[in-house]
Amino acid sequence: MKDKFAALSLSIPLVLVLDNARYQKCKLVREYAEKLGIELLYLPSYSPHLNLIERWWRLLRNECLYSKYYENFDNFKKAISDCLKTAHIDRKYKLAKLLTWNFQSFKNVKFLAV
Repeated sequence: MKDKFAALSLSIPLVLVLDNARYQKCKLVREYAEKLGIELLYLPSYSPHLNLIERWWRLLRNECLYSKYYENFDNFKKAISDCLKTAHIDRKYKLAKLLTWNFQSFKNVKFLAV
């Protein structure tokens, strides 16, 4: 995997966004990223709202798990598989709203000291 990554020979700055898993912060990963000129950007701890896969998982849970009963495991797997296959069509608006980098900003908020 690492040789494929190096073979890309990208000429643009590359930032790799990672969560705070211990194995992603090990010396080997940091040294290899430095060797390839890759900046490692770690998401803050306890911030699943910043991790797009966590938001996707939330949508999948809402669509396939909450308040749903599956008679057997095969039906359960099929429901999840169907959701994954058709989400870009059936849930296009939800995905567009959910998988965005737009976050609330507090730049122009007035604070009231109490």
